[in-house]
Amino acid sequence: MNSNDSGSVAAATPDSCLPLIDGLAVRPFPETVFQDTSGDGGPDHLIRVLHRSRDFWDAEDPQVWEQADAELSSCLDALIAVCTARWGDPLVVDLWAGYPDGTGKDVPEPLCTLSQVTTSMHAWPLPGGDRWLGLSLGQADKELPIELLAAVGLPTALDGGSADGA
Repeated sequence: MNSNDSGSVAAATPDSCLPLIDGLAVRPFPETVFQDTSGDGGPDHLIRVLHRSRDFWDAEDPQVWEQADAELSSCLDALIAVCTARWGDPLVVDLWAGYPDGTGKDVPEPLCTLSQVTTSMHAWPLPGGDRWLGLSLGQADKELPIELLAAVGLPTALDGGSADGA
């Protein structure tokens, strides 16, 4: 979460998120599974929270959520434009179809984790062909923060998923 000296949440901007995206795109995958406040990862993926809104436990006014969603959606749209200029048109990945549904089908990471908080992401194959980068907004529950997420995974994670050209 980005905050200023007063403790309030700072606005999400592409300029504040791009260095995190660029670092994530080249960061080696960890040897073991981890999870912390900045995201999670494992031997085949990384997920990073680029920005997190406030939580909504005490937000009785729906405009509080709408304002946070609009701010993060605007930042996501700007990041999608930057990534599209760099790497071409993204795949729009349907994560709803990847949600573990008890059928026994293994859902690869990071799609399994992302499908628990969001229904779609924009993804680009990265130069070198050994990984892709995805961007999405997620929210685990209506009282919890909205998160602007970046994920990096192996190409095989998208091979079995439902993806459409944008």
